[in-house]
This record gives sequence, C-alpha cells and structure tokens, in this order.
Amino acid sequence: MAKRRHPTSLRTSGEDVVVSKKVPDTPQTRSAAYRLAFADDEFMTSEDTRGIRFQLEYLKTEFRLREHGITSTVVLFGGARIPEPSKPAWAARNETQKRNLEAASRYYEEARRFAQLASLTSATADYKEFVVVTGGGPGVMEAGNRGAADMGAPSIALNIVLPHEQAPNLYVTPDLSFNFHYFATRKIHFLLRAKAVAVFPGGFGTMDEFFETLTLIQTGRMERVPLLLFGRDFWTKVLNLEALAEAGTISPEDINLFSVVDKAEEGWDIVRQFYDLPQVGEPAWLGG
Repeated sequence: MAKRRHPTSLRTSGEDVVVSKKVPDTPQTRSAAYRLAFADDEFMTSEDTRGIRFQLEYLKTEFRLREHGITSTVVLFGGARIPEPSKPAWAARNETQKRNLEAASRYYEEARRFAQLASLTSATADYKEFVVVTGGGPGVMEAGNRGAADMGAPSIALNIVLPHEQAPNLYVTPDLSFNFHYFATRKIHFLLRAKAVAVFPGGFGTMDEFFETLTLIQTGRMERVPLLLFGRDFWTKVLNLEALAEAGTISPEDINLFSVVDKAEEGWDIVRQFYDLPQVGEPAWLGG
C-alpha cells in the first residue's frame, strides 16, 4: 500500500513527517499547532475528527482487499469462548459452563471443516472469491482461519480493540489481518463482499452479527445470501423466532431467510446449490 501508483517528483507526506521531526527544538516547534495535521495524534483522535477516522478505517481495509483482488467472502461468526476439542474451556466460570463449553467444542471442528470446504472453492477462483473471513479472535474465529490455512488458502481477520481477549489468532494471513476501533466500520466490511454467512454458537456479539445480517436481508438492504445457523440444539434452545411470527411482529416467511444445520457439509451444500457451484474434489491427504 505504501508504493506510489504514479511516478512523481513531489515529496511524499511520509518524507515530510520525517523531516518535520528534525527541526530545531523551539517553543514554536514543540507546539501542537506546528505538527502536521495527519501526524498529530491528538488532533487525529479528537472528537472533531471522528468522521475522518470512520473513513480511514473503511478505506484502509477496502484498499488492501482491493489490492489482493478479493471480490467475495464467506463469513464465519461464532463464540470466542468455544475451545478446540481436547483443550480446556478457558472461559468457564463454573462447572456447568465448563461442561457446556467442552461439549460445544464440536462446533470448532465444524467451523474448521466449513472453512476448508469454502477454501477448496476459493482455490478454483485463484483465491479471489469465497475467501474466508472471521473476527480474527480465538474459538470459532480461530477455527475458521485455521481451516483456510489447512488448505494453504489466505483468510481475512477483522479484529477489534477490546479491553480483554481478541489478539489475532496465528492462522490469519498477516497481510489480511486488520484491526478496528469502530464496530460499525468493521460490520460494513464483514458483509460488503459476503456471499455466505455461517453463524456458530456464541454470545452477545454473535447474536448481534446474526440479527444485523438477518435484518438487512429481511428489509432488502442486502441481497439474499445463504445465512446458516450451525447447531440445531443450541439455536432451538436460545431462539424462538416462530414466536415472533405467531405474534405477527415478523412475517411467517421470514423464518425461511436462514437455514439451521449441524454439519459443515450440510451447510456448504446449501451454499453450493445456491450459486450452482461444482463439487470440488478434496486432496487425498485431507481424506476426501
């Protein structure tokens, strides 16, 4: 991104940042007023420049994905607290949570497998289409990036600064590992290129991501894409959207805007049939 697109004899802003730090130390040069506007952290993080920061967060990710030629994605949402099978449930606060989180580790494997299947299709499009994207953290997010890495495929992470957890997992493609301050800008990039959205068991954040996607599709603000809820037992217990239909607050047909599945193959078959994609053979080493 730092390379110039066009040759020019004009100095770059980066060069002037360096030069401006070499001026003599005087009361004038120490003043915040003297700092170059775009190199002034106090100015750039002020309340008055919030709109500029929204734009910068959008543009940085947009430019990078465009440089890589990525035109469509497969989004995986799901809980950061779900452990890899055989690993301890690090987020458990009591025995009930420990037991439930360890049982939920099967979704880690399904997310990993689903990302593998998406990446097989992505490979046929030179990794420009159906590229796996997650929130970049642990749990289901790690499983998604790991599944892509299993296939030698790139994957994207849209991380966000939180008071706890959420450093990018080690399976993300480093050049496609982004970090956000604003949830709103991050959400735009999750859905801007999405050709499928897979939602695994999770907490408030996962529910928020599912309902935002569902609302955008329901209201016609987003073209319909396969929206998959993984885990019949979990979602049947947690959600009762049929009650909304019975109450008349949603249309009965709105229940059909998403599909509930259990297995990665079941979910990917829905995506494949939706786009009339060919069945892609798996490498022998993967057991396909």
